[in-house]
Amino acid sequence: MIDIRLGKHGLLRKALSFGLVGVFNAGVDFCIFSVAYLVLALPIIGANLLAWLVAVTSSYVLNTKFTFAAESGRRLSVRSYFMFAVAQLAGFLANTATVFACSYFMPVLVGKVLAIGASFLVNFSLSNFVVFRKRS
Repeated sequence: MIDIRLGKHGLLRKALSFGLVGVFNAGVDFCIFSVAYLVLALPIIGANLLAWLVAVTSSYVLNTKFTFAAESGRRLSVRSYFMFAVAQLAGFLANTATVFACSYFMPVLVGKVLAIGASFLVNFSLSNFVVFRKRS
């Protein structure tokens, strides 16, 4: 059964914490993407991949230490980072597809903001229910 209480390990608390980490990482993602695209003149997909790699690493560390501390024991490991990164690939694909599609209809950076929102939904779901789920 899904626990939606505001308690110590409730789904709502985790979603809020994940959201705060996400706001920070959205800033990291947006800044890295902007520099890579506007300053380094990387193509949209290359700039997005670079931004994603930096943001997913930051997200893994912060979510391991705070959001999913009870499940992870606050321990970082190569194995759990790899699992997290693979799970977040779905969010990356949603993000990339969104920013790429939006680039045909609106400024790229506006599309990037929408893409970050789309990937949040995918990333939280996979993190909570797959990567950091309670083990028996």
